[in-house]
Amino acid sequence: MHDELIAQAQAWLTEDPDPETRTELARLIDAKDYTELAARFSGTLQFGTAGLRGELGAGPMRMNSSVVIRAAAGLAAYLKKQGHHDGLVVIGYDARHKSYDFARDTAAVMTGAGLRAAVLPRPLPTPVLAFAIRHLGAVAGVEVTASHNPPRDNGYKVYLGDGSQIVPPADIDIAAEIAAVPSLTTVRRPTEGWDTLDDSVLDAYLARTDAVLAKDSPRTARTVYTAMHGVGKDVLLAAFARAGFPEPALVTEQADPDPDFPTVAFPNPEEPGAMDLAFATARATTPAPDLIIANDPDADRCAVAVQDGQGGQGSQDGADWRMLRGDEVGALLAAHLVRRGATGTFAESIVSSSLLGRIAEKAGLPHVETLTGFKWIARAEGLRYGYEEALGYCVDPDGVRDKDGITAALLITELASQLKEEGRTLLDLLDDLAVEHGLHATDQLSVRVEDLSLITAAMRRLREQPPTELAGLPITRTDDLTQGTDTLPPTDGLRYTLDGARVIVRPSGTEPKLKCYLEVVVPVATHAGLPEARAQATDLLESIKRDLSTAAGI
Repeated sequence: MHDELIAQAQAWLTEDPDPETRTELARLIDAKDYTELAARFSGTLQFGTAGLRGELGAGPMRMNSSVVIRAAAGLAAYLKKQGHHDGLVVIGYDARHKSYDFARDTAAVMTGAGLRAAVLPRPLPTPVLAFAIRHLGAVAGVEVTASHNPPRDNGYKVYLGDGSQIVPPADIDIAAEIAAVPSLTTVRRPTEGWDTLDDSVLDAYLARTDAVLAKDSPRTARTVYTAMHGVGKDVLLAAFARAGFPEPALVTEQADPDPDFPTVAFPNPEEPGAMDLAFATARATTPAPDLIIANDPDADRCAVAVQDGQGGQGSQDGADWRMLRGDEVGALLAAHLVRRGATGTFAESIVSSSLLGRIAEKAGLPHVETLTGFKWIARAEGLRYGYEEALGYCVDPDGVRDKDGITAALLITELASQLKEEGRTLLDLLDDLAVEHGLHATDQLSVRVEDLSLITAAMRRLREQPPTELAGLPITRTDDLTQGTDTLPPTDGLRYTLDGARVIVRPSGTEPKLKCYLEVVVPVATHAGLPEARAQATDLLESIKRDLSTAAGI
């Protein structure tokens, strides 16, 4: 067994083009570190609808040049089989460790395969890459990013020519082509021949951001901004300057790209503590800002925090500032677009709040629910606006067919400006929506694991011993989403419908987490009834979380 493992590692070592990972792997072989070698060679990183994502390091179960070259060769073979023999592939990358190296590896493979390759000029937000695909008429795009994963991770996200992320069966077909690569020695990798783009693509993207704002709308809201050590700052500041908003006050400790993300445990605005520096900056800023905007490291997500002396649903330890939930921002943007007379389909993932459906229905607009992920939301027919609760918003689908944290930031700041002119706030509009449509309160039970078998066991337990009630509310319907539905393709998940509540349980597609999405809807007749309705909703959500945790054994 050990001899076989060493032989596998040595075979990999002879092909590895990266001196850094070669040294790392040689050290493991010399030390006969069988435990670590087994972890690296227990399989291969699986290419799926999220592309690739994993920890950096040597071996087929890690992100490295060897894995990326194989992925790029598989993608090139797939594109050629689709008839794109000399099509353009545009490649973007973030500021993580090895991102530029992986982008260059991809460009070399595409060029060697006879395709044309163009690399963005520097680390830029993922939505700039998504925009560039359609703007340049590319047949595919690749973004090297691990989004908001920990510093040790990197990833590889693939888009096709429509500017949307891949969905089945493309992912399966590309994975088959990757598996068919016999050896890295068969993959041609010239050292030149691809283009490095200039700033004209970025300029075109920035010109497009103006389209999300209404002509002559107020631009008075003051913001504090954090890039969370990612690549969003320069692009967001340029977009805000073009729009005529006051220049955002920066969270300086997190303003510039840093692949080690030194001030946060996880570079994700949703994680506890991640917004602490932003809250501190907001308290110290004069005049007081109207809202805090945060992007995740590749700037495709947008988080919003507001001043709120009441604490309340979703509050973090920000005292007078609190993060809005993704569902709250999703509803606010929808209401704003409706008020501006938007037409077209409003789409969301099944784990997002049902409030969007109520808003769309009242406005007489089509509403669609999709599986989680913008790869599905972006494909909604006639899409005008799409969002998912994980802070992702698509507010300009004709420009960027994906979530975009820059244009979302512009639109929410326009809304805050408009409300400010009326002497109102984002929280006032949320109150109005609750009275009009019922208080839709959401929460999440999210369990991060080291051992993925714990997630499999929890899903099996829920299927074999399904709960009949949660928080005293009988479960009126259970959908095992592996079977698919009339409107949804199969996915690993369970959906429970209760009287006045909904729960969805699913393994995360990008992180080692089991995610449980909860929503309760409490009718409320007047603004005066909101405090009682919120207290009732909070109690219900806590009880559902407790009962669900017990039922899943987590």
